Amino acid sequence: MLRGIGQQVDDRLVVGPQSFDDAGVVLLGDGDGLPTGSRVGLVQTVDFFPPVVDDPWFYGAIAAANALSDVYAMGGRPLSALGIASFPKGFPDEWVARIFEGAGAKLREAGCVLAGGHTVEDGVQFGFAVTGLIDPGAVVTNAGARPGDVAYLTKAVGMGGLTTAAKRGELTWDELRPAAEQMATLNREAAEAMTAAGARACTDVTGYGLVGHARNVGAASEVTVRLGLADVPLADRAAETARRGVFSGGARRGREGLAAEVSIAPGLEDALVDLVFDAETSGGLLVFVPPERAADLERELGARGVPAHRVGRCVAHAGVAVELVERVDGP
Repeated sequence: MLRGIGQQVDDRLVVGPQSFDDAGVVLLGDGDGLPTGSRVGLVQTVDFFPPVVDDPWFYGAIAAANALSDVYAMGGRPLSALGIASFPKGFPDEWVARIFEGAGAKLREAGCVLAGGHTVEDGVQFGFAVTGLIDPGAVVTNAGARPGDVAYLTKAVGMGGLTTAAKRGELTWDELRPAAEQMATLNREAAEAMTAAGARACTDVTGYGLVGHARNVGAASEVTVRLGLADVPLADRAAETARRGVFSGGARRGREGLAAEVSIAPGLEDALVDLVFDAETSGGLLVFVPPERAADLERELGARGVPAHRVGRCVAHAGVAVELVERVDGP
């Protein structure tokens, strides 16, 4: 929507809506009250949504991790957050307290200060506007990928289908809990690893799904991102729920909306194709590195206990932003 209404030209805007990135980056300099010669980048993002799980602590933790992730995807460090909350009249006070407890635990883990917020009376929605700091010369955007770059994913996919199955009563809380724990896991260590390894592009995998976010990188970088369906890590029970046709709704919207920008190789299992189009919540980082730095990224991720799933690579633009194939072989 912002891309459609036009933007005021301002040299301080380093990253805005035009490049499909996860957060905006604004440059602060001499004219903004800083000492002469200072250059600091502000990473700014906002994200909130209705409950994805029934447990209030995990709902708050997931909402916080999801909002913080946009800062990490740019290579930034979260500094402060403002809460955004909506609860209906009569919503139990103890549930509100647990939501904020879960969120607060994740903000503290990130070293992020909760500076305030705003609450209204309506349906349940919760999240944060987050501000982070970054060296303006070290911003990692969607637009930096080049042909030959290798793509890594740091979390399994399938959150949309699993949370939908749980809402339908098809999964118990014990069965959903591993997915909830993954969604509540910060992308801080993954961001540190990709920065140390010299990543050229990055996005976090959230509401647009794996294919949708890969499309954003392909479009911004003017390359084709080739993803291997068999290379994508799937959460426990995710394939099972997909084969039963259980998705969040993002699968259908993604396949319809991106039909002209994504090619799907013949013979791929349709249920798993839908799964990688489906929306994710607080997913992993999709990191792009030159092939000569792939081993460095794997080492940096491994040293921090973060999974390193090699899921694709970039090729010269081939008329679409994403090619979905069975498997991608090597750099």
